[in-house]
Amino acid sequence: WNELTVERADKFSITVEGEGADEIPLDDSNLVVVGLRAAFRAAGKPVPTLRYHLKQKIPHGRGLGSSSAAIVAGILAGLVIAGHKLDVQGHEELLQIATEIEGHPDNVAPAMYGGVQVGVYDEQQRRWSSERVPLPHGLVFVMFIPDFVGKTSELRKVVPQQVDLKDAVFNMGRLAWLIMALHTGKVENLRVGFEDRLHQPQRGAAVYKHLYPLMKASYEAGAVGAYLSG
Repeated sequence: WNELTVERADKFSITVEGEGADEIPLDDSNLVVVGLRAAFRAAGKPVPTLRYHLKQKIPHGRGLGSSSAAIVAGILAGLVIAGHKLDVQGHEELLQIATEIEGHPDNVAPAMYGGVQVGVYDEQQRRWSSERVPLPHGLVFVMFIPDFVGKTSELRKVVPQQVDLKDAVFNMGRLAWLIMALHTGKVENLRVGFEDRLHQPQRGAAVYKHLYPLMKASYEAGAVGAYLSG
């Protein structure tokens, strides 16, 4: 996890130590600052001059949720400093603020609630919702972390804007199968659940040439599932 310290100060500043210290912006584009300012907007209060210290343990820009961790940390720090409370039960206001910044709940929801989360936009209630999916006991996660940053904006460019119906149906079936495997604890079903036609082949071909060789080696070594994180 990452650690964030925010204090009132005479001058705005950001200091960073740990993972990605040389890659993280030190101005108000930093997602910690973006999250904090969103909290103050929710509170209806002006943002005071603050100094920020980030202790980074999550690899930056490697598809492991560092951006969402920064957003959520900033929001929580802002709420504390502003002395503002959110309506969570039945409204999930914290999730709404974070998702407005991130654009989707896929990573901010786990950063808030922990575990595996499935999030959707509820058209009836006009808000984002997220529910936890049980994770089978005994799984051990092994990560391969590349030595280069995969920028979300660039990764999204290689994903097709239109997909064949058969590929959409393929992925819908795999998603349902994956959720069922997690719910039932049948880890032998995870491999099929992780199959994908909408983003892994495209990103593997364009950015992560090592992806499919790594996945193949993982299964040959006895893994029950392998996938691209992020």
